[in-house]
Amino acid sequence: MTGKETKPKSPRVSTQPGRAREDAIEEMIRVDHAGEYGAVRIYEGQRAVFRALPHKQEIANALERMAKDEEVHLARFNELVNERQVRPTALAPVWHVAGFALGAATALLGEKAAHACTAAVEEVIDDHYKSQVNRLDQMGEEEKPLRDTIEKFRLEEVEHRDEAIAAGAKEAPAYPLLSGTIKAACRLAIRISEKA
Repeated sequence: MTGKETKPKSPRVSTQPGRAREDAIEEMIRVDHAGEYGAVRIYEGQRAVFRALPHKQEIANALERMAKDEEVHLARFNELVNERQVRPTALAPVWHVAGFALGAATALLGEKAAHACTAAVEEVIDDHYKSQVNRLDQMGEEEKPLRDTIEKFRLEEVEHRDEAIAAGAKEAPAYPLLSGTIKAACRLAIRISEKA
């Protein structure tokens, strides 16, 4: 050995059964459950604003359709929490209020701001789910059903993002600031919900 050689990096998640692997799966399910719950609440906040405005029925209907996807995702993660006996995040009451408030606030700023919110959230979720799919790929066939579920949901989130961008998300007032703030908040919520 020359002294300059380094040990090969080990995978982030053990490919062997054991507590580290189980902890990683529990964190994935916990954070995804929390995220889907937060997404449902964001759409509830946005829909509460737009449903009250008769001239905003087109966006209200689009949000209703996207919200139904999120409700399906949440229902599946509810099942996974029970099947895998994963403790849900202790911060659910915070995400209950924060999700609704974010949805309502962006809707009050207008349609384009509501779309900007969707685009920002879904961009973070796309990256987050991609990372999880890559980690689950390392675990082999045993976790393929979970991996396939997350990949399916990721593709639906990408559809929401693309629809929001097509509807004018990037034309929202102060879009870079709004989008950046929402993305940073989502990333922080992910980190917190994995453990808490």
